[in-house]
Amino acid sequence: MSKLSLSLLKIIGYAEGISFLVILFIAMPIKYFTDFYNPVPIVGMLHGVLFVIFCVAIVFAAIMNRWSILRVLGAFLSAFIPFGPFILESRIRKDNLA
Repeated sequence: MSKLSLSLLKIIGYAEGISFLVILFIAMPIKYFTDFYNPVPIVGMLHGVLFVIFCVAIVFAAIMNRWSILRVLGAFLSAFIPFGPFILESRIRKDNLA
């Protein structure tokens, strides 16, 4: 197992997961409850950049660690689910310890 690729995936996954939660639970409620729209484009752009970097990190980790297609698809799906990157990291850590 390539520790570097998994470490990068973990760090980027945390950043992407946090940005997703910030947009869902902070920026969007501010937009709809206060009619203050400024946080959404800023956090949205940051989240978009982190999402693309996360997808690249998944591909890098998949190649370096020879993941099955199902694991790769699961990793990509985790990017669309709140708390998904955290669950992905937990599963990867559990699989590496076994």
